[in-house]
Amino acid sequence: MTDAIADHRRACDGFAAIVRLVGDRWGSASPCTEWDARGVLEHVIGFHDVLLLRPMEAKPSRPRDDPEARWTATVEALFGALDRSPLDDKRRSLLGYLSTDVLVHTWDLAKAVGAEVTLDGELCRIGLERALAHASQFEGSDMFAPAVEMADDADVQDRLVAFFGRDPAWRPPA
Repeated sequence: MTDAIADHRRACDGFAAIVRLVGDRWGSASPCTEWDARGVLEHVIGFHDVLLLRPMEAKPSRPRDDPEARWTATVEALFGALDRSPLDDKRRSLLGYLSTDVLVHTWDLAKAVGAEVTLDGELCRIGLERALAHASQFEGSDMFAPAVEMADDADVQDRLVAFFGRDPAWRPPA
């Protein structure tokens, strides 16, 4: 079993690296057709709020107009709360799913701004195994586009994003 908090920190650090690259391109189209780059960021922040921060009574103070500072405040509040609260099985499992969500949205955000990204391979493997083990739950939800067909020998990053309905060859509109 991996350390869920350390894994999530690695996923969040990867997301932060892409957040820093965005600059003034927050309005860029993303592979998530309903969101631009800013929408991807706000989704990731919102999931952390609803699923972890509020239940742990953590209330980050985020500026409205600085996306990078919004993410930084979220991460600081999250890991501060995790340092103060024991991680029960339910929260550990939830953190694992959130790590995968952050990974996939790291890819989305990078693609939105035309950046190449290599996601953490070990986290991709863990996320893909978890997703495949719970495929019926994911397929039964309306949260994801249908999986994109991938060759069995495709790399784990491409297989992970494809499972969650992303075309690994996606490029921003010209």
